[in-house]
Amino acid sequence: MSNKKKYKFIISGGGTGGHIYPALSIADSLKNKFINSELLFVGSKNRMEMKIIPDRGYKIRGLNISGFNRKVSISNLLLPFKLIISLFQSLIILIKFRPNLVIGTGGFASGPILFVSSLINIPTFIQEQNSYPGITNKILSNYVERICVAYENMEEFFPKKKIILTGNPVRKDILDSNN
Repeated sequence: MSNKKKYKFIISGGGTGGHIYPALSIADSLKNKFINSELLFVGSKNRMEMKIIPDRGYKIRGLNISGFNRKVSISNLLLPFKLIISLFQSLIILIKFRPNLVIGTGGFASGPILFVSSLINIPTFIQEQNSYPGITNKILSNYVERICVAYENMEEFFPKKKIILTGNPVRKDILDSNN
């Protein structure tokens, strides 16, 4: 990818800082490398990413998705409906924004947008920053093109041919604080 051409990237992940801050590191890096790029975040409505991402100067769209409650809960009955709605919302976002690449950093918020992207042949990557991946990334690993990992021996969880050892994304402000 040339850094003069305008590229469009969607980055998705959320629910916790463990998904949000690596996503922001990737966004900052893409913005610096591809000056003319346009970035859009996709998260889950009413979650922490809906505040943190705009505070960092990025646009974000929210999906009506939530995670599976591991305790018996009535909210789990709504999950199939939320999933269907979020898949349609994802399709609309993708059609309107027309990204060149979609990157997911994990969490249930990234599931619908990465899944739909892969179905309509938009290049999709997962960035897995943990040594033990979450459920969403394990499921998505069968659909995405590449899986960027921070640790060796992740073949236990992901297809070996898709894995790229990249390390963890680190925010520039953290790197600068070490100087």
